Amino acid sequence: MRDPRTLLVGQASSYKEARKNVFSQEFDVLLIDLSIGEGQGAELLESIQLKRPDVLCIAISASESDDAAMDALKRGAVGYLVKNSWFGSYLQAVLEVANGGAAISPRVAKKIIPKIFNAAMQGEKIFTHKKFESLTEREIDILKLIAQGKTTQEISSYLEISPLTVATHVKNIYGKMQVRTRAQAVRYAMLTGII
Repeated sequence: MRDPRTLLVGQASSYKEARKNVFSQEFDVLLIDLSIGEGQGAELLESIQLKRPDVLCIAISASESDDAAMDALKRGAVGYLVKNSWFGSYLQAVLEVANGGAAISPRVAKKIIPKIFNAAMQGEKIFTHKKFESLTEREIDILKLIAQGKTTQEISSYLEISPLTVATHVKNIYGKMQVRTRAQAVRYAMLTGII
């Protein structure tokens, strides 16, 4: 990957090497092959999300199965790319995810989007994550208003609290969810069914 907006900080060819690198290096986005170490990639993905929830993970797999993709997303991946049917560049996927988007192979997206939509319409929580369990009721209210596109001032007026208090709540939300932007916070909250 060569692009001035990115820096490759490590690679691994084994599960042991991947695990060592993941917990000893600083980075924002990780491409993880789910078949690494006899299929231990999913386990590593979950471990990363528990210990380094700030890291955005893109799962790479040979499987186009919607169940495999859903499993990776439930374990915390923000992307799922199928090796032989992903025609975009991995660099493009990394940049998309780093900018608050998602990277999912089109054929897989076509299979899982209806599942996610139907479950959401029935009120089911598809994805749950520990980072949301610590949000207060007020923080969830503010997150819902952010998702509606409300500004800090509009949230302040609506909830009858000061803009500084809103900003403090937003800062706390970012810290608890380990995100950097409103878009990331809303995306994760929508995936987990909080909003």
